[in-house]
Amino acid sequence: MKKITILLLIFLLATSFVNIKPKTIYIQPLGDVNKEYINYIKKSVENFYGYNCVVKPKLNLTSDILAVSKTRYEAGKILKKYNSKENVLLITEKDIAHRKNSEFPEWGIFGLGYRPGSTCIISTFRLKKNVSKAKLLDRLKKVALHEIGHNLGLEHCTNNKNCMMTSASGTVKQVDREKIWFCKKCWKLIK
Repeated sequence: MKKITILLLIFLLATSFVNIKPKTIYIQPLGDVNKEYINYIKKSVENFYGYNCVVKPKLNLTSDILAVSKTRYEAGKILKKYNSKENVLLITEKDIAHRKNSEFPEWGIFGLGYRPGSTCIISTFRLKKNVSKAKLLDRLKKVALHEIGHNLGLEHCTNNKNCMMTSASGTVKQVDREKIWFCKKCWKLIK
């Protein structure tokens, strides 16, 4: 009994010195992205999820990820090209689109993330039209946290319209309505 107690104490002491690292998310600028936006997203992810964030050097936009119209970038192609075993949040200031259905083969979007997965993309393009910098940053934060939520396995939330995991349904009004908050159901699924 004495040996078991001593072994248990040694085990507890040894494990208390183990450094458990939180998840790291790499923020990857795609094209020229305002450094203020990048730093804001970095702090937002660190504060909300408690993850470490590392900003990578920018990558140039290439023609192989353009959508059919050649006027914007295809989010699915971006995710496929930059999919990684690391957790990556790509950010661009260019317009991105995704195929919604045959009627809308290039549906303009704010972001897209694999569910579950390790890679997501967000764009400032549709978030900054005719709004203050403060409003843009609020929207950008919500979209980034939402797409990381998809990477963590969350679907769109139908539980609470204020939850950040609610589908924007193609309108920025929903993003504005949301709180920087996950409902209890969504938090429970990722905890």
